[in-house]
Amino acid sequence: MSRPKPPRDPRLRPRRLSWKGFFAVFGVLLVLASGQAMIQPAFPDKELAAVGYGLAMASYWAVVSLVFCLVVAWQRRLVFDRPMRELSRAAGRVAGGDFTVRLTPAHDREEWDYVDVMFDDFNTMAAELRSIEAVKDDFIADVSHEVKTPLAVIANYADSLRHAERLTPEQLREYSETIAKATRRLDSLVANILKLNKLENERIAPVPHWFDLARQLSGAAMAFADAFDAKGITLTATLPDEVRVRADEGLLEIVWQNLLANAVKFTPQGGDVVLALVSAPDAVRVTVQDSGRGMPPAVQAHIFDKFYQADPPAGGADGNGLGLALARRAALMAGASISVDSSPGLGATFTVALPHRAEQP
Repeated sequence: MSRPKPPRDPRLRPRRLSWKGFFAVFGVLLVLASGQAMIQPAFPDKELAAVGYGLAMASYWAVVSLVFCLVVAWQRRLVFDRPMRELSRAAGRVAGGDFTVRLTPAHDREEWDYVDVMFDDFNTMAAELRSIEAVKDDFIADVSHEVKTPLAVIANYADSLRHAERLTPEQLREYSETIAKATRRLDSLVANILKLNKLENERIAPVPHWFDLARQLSGAAMAFADAFDAKGITLTATLPDEVRVRADEGLLEIVWQNLLANAVKFTPQGGDVVLALVSAPDAVRVTVQDSGRGMPPAVQAHIFDKFYQADPPAGGADGNGLGLALARRAALMAGASISVDSSPGLGATFTVALPHRAEQP
């Protein structure tokens, strides 16, 4: 059985032999062939001068062969060797960590051949590697900053506790609680980084199965009951009796936990949070709406970026900027989409849409 022919790259513009090229080759071969006719008159008696004639013809065709090999070598150097050397040097620079190197195709885009396409792909690869390197550097810088803050708090207060005899019981309790709070923040940061790393590297494979989404949302809301009560937040949950979906329950649990934690964090004292589940004709939609201060468009554009936090955080809320990044990645892996709708002073509404293909027939 023959293998299917791969589709041709649309960027390729194959050049066929032109009439100009044909006549150039024809002219060169004609000139070379005429040289043999010029040798023959020098040997009128071919029988008497057979050795000399043979040597002359052999020498002539040796020269023709040499010229032909030189032309082929020049063509190979121009078409293959030179581009490959250029590509090899550029690849070496990339291997050394220089992602700014770029190659220039030899032809206009309308005349690209395979080498030009390869150069273009190399440039794209180098640009992507440069982008990845920048993201990695930013990630390391952000992690270092986020880790440094709680560690500094722990170190300062632990140093103060070395002189416990000078502290009152209230101060001892305050310092201990501050250290415990910083430790929990550091633990949450490390756990979220590891979890996000597993999601982004797809080490967690989605395992879809049928389950009641309404029941899962109810359980997630109950888990935050104490947090809502502590801030006097009124939670309104509009959930049907049962909505069965086929998805990865664990991944969606990550989504609800982070969206509800975000709602608690940014809803002011005595505010409102609305959790709703609606089965529409095209998808099952879950919305989490808070009555916080809302977000301008500039903040919304980066709300799902890792380590991004509005400046200053609403209400001085603590966080590490990973919760919504986790929620977005988990939602995408579960086959859902997540979006935000917000305006300054009007709170924020996060919507998670699970396509109807996940519904049970």
